[in-house]
Amino acid sequence: MTTGEAAPESPNARATVEEKPTSETPLSDPSSNPEKDTTMSIDQPSTDTDALDLPSATLEPPVVLTGAGKGKRVGGKGVAGSAAQAPPAEVVMEASPEPMDDKPDVSPSAAVPATDTSPVVQKELQLPLEVGTKVMCKWRDDKYHQVRIIERRKLPDGIDDEEAHEYYVHYLEFNRRLDEWVSLNNFDLTTVICVDEKLPTEGGGRRGAQKRKLDEKEEHDEEHAEFDPAILREHEEFTKVKNIERIEIGKFDVQTWYFSPFPPDVSPCDKLYFCEFCLNFMRRKTQLQRHLQKCELRHPPGDEIYRHNNLAFFEVDGKKEKIYCQNLCYLAKLFLDHKTLYYDVDLFLFYILCEIDERGYHVVGYFSKEKCSEEGYNLACILTFPQYQRRGLGKVLIAFSYELSKKENKVGTPERPLSDLGLLSYRSYWTRVLLNIIKKRRGNISIKDLSEMTAIKTDDIISTLQHLNLIQYQKGQHVLYANPKIIDRQLKEVGAACEMEPSKIMWTPYNAEKDYQGYRG
Repeated sequence: MTTGEAAPESPNARATVEEKPTSETPLSDPSSNPEKDTTMSIDQPSTDTDALDLPSATLEPPVVLTGAGKGKRVGGKGVAGSAAQAPPAEVVMEASPEPMDDKPDVSPSAAVPATDTSPVVQKELQLPLEVGTKVMCKWRDDKYHQVRIIERRKLPDGIDDEEAHEYYVHYLEFNRRLDEWVSLNNFDLTTVICVDEKLPTEGGGRRGAQKRKLDEKEEHDEEHAEFDPAILREHEEFTKVKNIERIEIGKFDVQTWYFSPFPPDVSPCDKLYFCEFCLNFMRRKTQLQRHLQKCELRHPPGDEIYRHNNLAFFEVDGKKEKIYCQNLCYLAKLFLDHKTLYYDVDLFLFYILCEIDERGYHVVGYFSKEKCSEEGYNLACILTFPQYQRRGLGKVLIAFSYELSKKENKVGTPERPLSDLGLLSYRSYWTRVLLNIIKKRRGNISIKDLSEMTAIKTDDIISTLQHLNLIQYQKGQHVLYANPKIIDRQLKEVGAACEMEPSKIMWTPYNAEKDYQGYRG
């Protein structure tokens, strides 16, 4: 989720996007002049919410919030396996990045332990380096960072040469989206740490070594605190190496972040080509060019339910447009780590945000929701594609999901766990909406009142105010202490509200009974 400012190049995430000339796409007007090639770098949104932890001030008389107990802290945390898996269906929020807010997280996702307590075997260095080895590696900032070798492979022309290997590494300081293949020349071989699982451990033998590694991960990886450790380890083993390095969609060439279980006829490969309108994918550019000459779709299938300025929303039923929704899930998984894939998309509705120009409707992001959620979730998965990030479109997606909840006369909340970037986006939205109401309100206001006015769940309201240090629990009730100047400062930190007109929404809530009758025929 729902997934920065141009800061010093942050190791937390970076996607390189190269714009392709519009004239390359057969869909453009042949008489139009081709655009010049440009290159732009997209970094993940930065964590401006850290600046929201401001000291509380007392305003007499205080505003009293009543009618709720202590709130929960929301948290969030990111398949190689056989690519012959069944088509994916919809996802549950998760944990990544996605990135979709405008202010990216520039702080590392997981801190590096001050000292490495793993058993170290001092022995003569042997090449190629073994999987699991830790070593200092030069990154794009020309500084050395500690990495763990995840996988290795021989170079095509490196027969019988021990140094002719590439290594897939994970930077221990950074999110998995920055994992990459590097050559031996990037390593400082004087810093090699070999982990020998055969050494005795506190837990005893191999099982003890595995338990120690798991405990270290739990201690240092707060992003994944809501995941079961065993499931998390199995997931990361299954998805440890990206199978698609880059994609081309429309005029953009985008570097991927994570593994996605594409069918075996297209995966693994260095580059995959997508039709930006129907989301079909191919291995070769010539296949895409032939497809574009025949593809007549210029917008997502489904109903257009919103249009304002150059933005439009389409509602797509996963049951009616199964292939399109499955392709969307394949594509989204490249930029979401802990996106759970199912075999069926029938139970989900997809809300596709598009940018409109003379060539058609271009998908910039989407969110999905269950047709009938017993837990009251108003959003299952959210993503703004990297080439459209840092433009406030994540705010539009989140705001739109709550506007739909208001039309349903329901209180909504996103599915947990949230990704690191998703949590930042939601906290930014909740902060802006709640503080604008509190700023204008005179007298007491209850949390229930705030929830009814905003369609935000009470737990999310309490956790947001606690995160801002604006609320305290005293004598059985929550009391807000906030100076108007502090509120103004915090509103300035989260930025302006998104440009969306709720009055432009033309939408009827999903009717399960009507859908069932239609299915029966």
